[in-house]
Amino acid sequence: MRMTNALRFPAADPAAAASFFAAELAFEADPDDVHRDLQDGNTHGYVLVETRSPEAFAQARIPGAVNLPYRDLPDELDLDPDLVYICYCESFQCNAATKGALALAQRGYRVKRLAGGITAWREAGYPIESDAHSVVGVSKVACHC
Repeated sequence: MRMTNALRFPAADPAAAASFFAAELAFEADPDDVHRDLQDGNTHGYVLVETRSPEAFAQARIPGAVNLPYRDLPDELDLDPDLVYICYCESFQCNAATKGALALAQRGYRVKRLAGGITAWREAGYPIESDAHSVVGVSKVACHC
């Protein structure tokens, strides 16, 4: 019998797989989970952080997010060290969230990255807002990193 492409590399044993996936979840937050929290008014313990430029933040952002552009983060920040900072940017193709999370972690803060950024958020049909007004159907969210 011919080996399948999907199993050409054997699956890890269950204990190794559990460790790997638990570690992965320690670094990322799911847009669906964050949206449920926002709907329930329960964001206790974390803050959403938009790591793109102020121009991108003004154009489109997840409601309740704060803007901390990764390029402009000062060495000293007045943030609550007891909170987790969930960083996001434009999409999987953008690494501003990774750079922002790295910068915050280097300053001693606990961080996660929002999987898929604001693009995945918008594609799931969740609301976004802008400085002008609340927006639901923005066709494209620009990176502006």
